Amino acid sequence: MPGTSLRELPAETPPSPTEGGGLQTVRLGEYLVDRGLLSNDDLEGALLQHRLVGVPLGSVLLARGLISRRSLYEALGALWEVPVSDLNDVDPALVRMFSAAEMVRDSWVPVGATRRSDGTCERVVVAVAGRLEERVKARVQAVTGAQSVAHIVTTDWDVRRVVRTVCVDELIGTAVEGLAQSNPDASAQRVITRFQVAIGAATIALVIASAIAFLGPTITALAITINVVFMASVGFKVLVSAIGASRETEESVTPAEVEALQDADLPFYTILVPAYREANVIGSLMANLNGLDYPREKLEILLLLESNDPETLAAAKAASPPDIVKFIVIPEGGPKTKPKACNIGLMFAKGEYLVIYDAEDRPEPDQLKKVIATFQKRGGGVACVQAALNYFNAEENLLTRMFTLEYSYWFDYMLPGLDALGLPIPLGGTSNHFRTEMLRELGGWDPYNVTEDADLGIRASALHSRVHVVNSTTYEEANNAYGNWIRQRSRWIKGYLQTALVHSRHPLRLIGKIGIKQTIGFALLIAGTPLSFLLGPPLWVLLGISLADPALLSGLIPHWMQVANMLALFGGNAAIAYLNTLAVFKRRRYRLIWFALLNPLYWVMHSIASYKALWQLSTGKAFFWEKTLHGLTNTVADAVRTAATPEVVSPREAAL
Repeated sequence: MPGTSLRELPAETPPSPTEGGGLQTVRLGEYLVDRGLLSNDDLEGALLQHRLVGVPLGSVLLARGLISRRSLYEALGALWEVPVSDLNDVDPALVRMFSAAEMVRDSWVPVGATRRSDGTCERVVVAVAGRLEERVKARVQAVTGAQSVAHIVTTDWDVRRVVRTVCVDELIGTAVEGLAQSNPDASAQRVITRFQVAIGAATIALVIASAIAFLGPTITALAITINVVFMASVGFKVLVSAIGASRETEESVTPAEVEALQDADLPFYTILVPAYREANVIGSLMANLNGLDYPREKLEILLLLESNDPETLAAAKAASPPDIVKFIVIPEGGPKTKPKACNIGLMFAKGEYLVIYDAEDRPEPDQLKKVIATFQKRGGGVACVQAALNYFNAEENLLTRMFTLEYSYWFDYMLPGLDALGLPIPLGGTSNHFRTEMLRELGGWDPYNVTEDADLGIRASALHSRVHVVNSTTYEEANNAYGNWIRQRSRWIKGYLQTALVHSRHPLRLIGKIGIKQTIGFALLIAGTPLSFLLGPPLWVLLGISLADPALLSGLIPHWMQVANMLALFGGNAAIAYLNTLAVFKRRRYRLIWFALLNPLYWVMHSIASYKALWQLSTGKAFFWEKTLHGLTNTVADAVRTAATPEVVSPREAAL
């Protein structure tokens, strides 16, 4: 209890019966009913769920909202004859003798110590959200030199609060600098190396010198290079998407496989939800995640909130979330980015598996089960499973229609094609599901990379961990405002440029790690995508001059090169437009097919965003995270979501 004196505590830890054990479960249920904290009917239902799901009774009671967390732990303390504390008075120096990760992992924290007259430690009091494990006791004695360890009970929320408050420097340091310290070559903290700068400067100098001496041949060589890079990037996407389309009738996980999963065998799952300035959508988030078909007792939802965003915190509290939702307030320090928040969330995650959802996401109910089935089928080398992303407000305006076509082709064809070819898969910003320990081994997310998801997919490949896609969809809100879209897309393109620069620092080493085929795929996708957007305007300028005044270029660029430029530009746009027309079939959004013809205009928007990204990257704003506003749509999600449910229909069948 608050204010409990150390002298009142037992000298040795009393027996701590396992809460999930038979006798302890009976005693806990009887204790709560006898004191009017639980009805007999609620206890019977909770006991049935306890047996079906295979989790402790206390977890069932909390997940169902049948009892408060404080009441549960007070009951356990009474049964164990151990004091209960809310940890309002702890010794910070003692806490900092242990790592935040180990305390959070096993839900314990040292509270205080008594010392002899010579300064040696006699006894340490440890607050535990449950029983005191012998290995924790041994660890405390080894670090402090204590002769004995006393046990008090507290809630796991109080343990997290103490760790968050006392170990703030460690949390920020690990979240921000962990990857940069453990694997500096994989971190975007230093975006470009001196060697890369030297290569770039030498190339520019060579081009300028060549232009001075041989203007015509230099311009021709540049035009050839631009066209080759442009068409290589586009051709790669066409090839990969064609392979993805050839497999679209395949289901990576069938309904029968989902049905075969037993709740008792399902693992514990952590859901991370980074939310910054999302007060207007945080309420609907609770309803969306509540619709997941997964035992609530085996879920924890960590809502990651920034310390300077009290509005979202207030909205989250007002939504009265269930007990499985826990608030993690991200302390100030380092870049204010989504990956930094996710890294702190990763430190507090207890699930064997972990997924990220954005605040506006609406995942399909069986997504978690499909992911578990995918992990089981694919084997232990799989680090991540990526679900498809699509939009519930697809037909709100022209921009949302174009955005939906792009996402449909990318997640329904491009990523499955990459999966089939065994190429590195750039993850989406949400709905990527990880084996938690493998994610920690990868170093978590890079807080200096503004597309931390794409970077993580490449790093997974470099460590020979596989990424696969699953036939499940998360519905998001498509950007319906042009300025908002430019901000979002420029951040994505800037992140692709960061990722390309980081992983191309040592080309030969990269080939040795992931193989030449994967390296070529990485170059064409991660570097080729922003380059194709950046090279679009020069191609349009050359075409415009060729059409307006052919004689102006006749002495500089051969006529065949002008024709080749025109063919590359029109052919590239036609190819991407074709891919966008394919995108309508799997999700039966046939009314969008004509908007695929407007893809050249959409490409121009990409070019604008790409030059903004390049400018920020070159002017010291590499880590600047441009916030994308959500909750701007008025579309009713459920009606659109039903209409957009994927149907296994191939373009070839639809054309018959």
